[in-house]
Amino acid sequence: MPKPDGTPKRSLILAGGGVKVAFQAGVLQVWLDEAGLTFDHADGASGGCFNLAMYCQGMSGAQMADNWRNLDPAAGIDLNWLQYTRLFYAESLFKLDNYRHKVFPAWGLDFDAIRRSPREATFNVYNFTRHELFVYTPAQATEDLLVASVSLPMWFEPVRIGGEVYIDSVFNTDANLEEAIRRGADELWVIWTVSQRGEWLDGFVANYFQIIETAANGRYKAVLDRIAASNQAIKEGRHSEFDRPIEVKELKAEVGLHYLINVSRDRSAEAVNQGVEVARAWCQERGIPLRQDVAAYPTEIHEAVTQLRFTEEMKGYVALGETDFQRGFDLGHERKTLLQARMTIQLDGVNRFITQPEHAATITGTLTCDALGGERPIEAGTFNLLVDEGDYTRKRILYRLHFRDGQGAPLTLSGFKEVRDDPGFDVWTDTTTLFTRIYRGEVAADQEAGAEVVAAGILRIAFLDFLKELTTFHVEGPTLADRTAALGRFGRFFLGKLWDVYAREVLTVGPF
Repeated sequence: MPKPDGTPKRSLILAGGGVKVAFQAGVLQVWLDEAGLTFDHADGASGGCFNLAMYCQGMSGAQMADNWRNLDPAAGIDLNWLQYTRLFYAESLFKLDNYRHKVFPAWGLDFDAIRRSPREATFNVYNFTRHELFVYTPAQATEDLLVASVSLPMWFEPVRIGGEVYIDSVFNTDANLEEAIRRGADELWVIWTVSQRGEWLDGFVANYFQIIETAANGRYKAVLDRIAASNQAIKEGRHSEFDRPIEVKELKAEVGLHYLINVSRDRSAEAVNQGVEVARAWCQERGIPLRQDVAAYPTEIHEAVTQLRFTEEMKGYVALGETDFQRGFDLGHERKTLLQARMTIQLDGVNRFITQPEHAATITGTLTCDALGGERPIEAGTFNLLVDEGDYTRKRILYRLHFRDGQGAPLTLSGFKEVRDDPGFDVWTDTTTLFTRIYRGEVAADQEAGAEVVAAGILRIAFLDFLKELTTFHVEGPTLADRTAALGRFGRFFLGKLWDVYAREVLTVGPF
């Protein structure tokens, strides 16, 4: 219901999503700190209750985001190994004691402060004994109830409070929109991270979380349909379920982080930064002004400054005047229009490269093509490794190289490698095949549609050149341990991203 000043009453809906809610914290950094949004009520379910607890305690969006950036996922792992002798009758695979004793203190959670919170908020947990959704306020918050909010059956033991059993609310609701409406909200600002891909994969683990997606998405969409029907009835002057129009402002994303199985601090930090990136674009699209005096991603999760570089060589054929990649390659092969690229790719800060969603590096080197003036230096170049555009199961490796032809005219080479899982073993082809166009002038990515194409074709990395590339990796850093860690992190990043595409039958998202 509108407030006395006529402005709508807003409710912040922190939906669940397991540890994918690290993304949610990145969104809150933008919504709360950069956009300065305020909310009259907030609701949390499942993993969203973690962020709601920090919000009720009075933490800023950046503090919440930093808590997730700096979290070592391994800190929360606690095997319930004494139960394993019971085999199929074990209470759970894991315990949540490490969240109580390690994660909550690292986040600075203070339950006394949460209980004193002036913010109107509601937490959701399922009382299995009574088979009722239990909605509680900050004044009732306890460590037991917060732990119960993420106690997924089988994975974690249920929480017993006062002789009654409590578990995660996800199978009942993963976003309690009705509670927000009951409390007078006119606007529901929802951050949704449960996957809506609708892709069925075999295997016990995949099946378990697909059941969660069924329950969460099914209930959420049903409530959205009721809101839409009520709004339409009000518009037409008919009886409506709700006594006022309800506006839903939804930010949702496919987050490249498994709901539960993740041991990578880098992936958690990247998910937070993905939330920042998506939220900034979301606000810009809706005309919501943002502060400009903030860093892109303010926290470095590793203090040691390290650099990594390697050299890559690709060869192939292009055809002048052609725009199609394959035709350009075929015609270029006939005409012997060979194009060779020798590039040194440098990561200026391995940490920032890995944890920022754009995974950007710089390129120096040369391009050689007789039709374009022979060997030409790359004047400026950018490289983006295994980035996705809202679908973490398909990625691209991007190259943008600015150079000049033999007459000094500026040209831009724009190339991409398409990394996706097609039938057969295609990981080698995908990661070594560069679809290439050369544009006249200095052309940015968003200018390509209107730019003149000079040539098109395909370049590839030969197997022997790939083996040679592996010998060119060089890392700089303060100590041997820092350099070794940086190289290891880069390797895990690369293999983890390939897992997202090619090993999803094993686990839907790479765990490292």
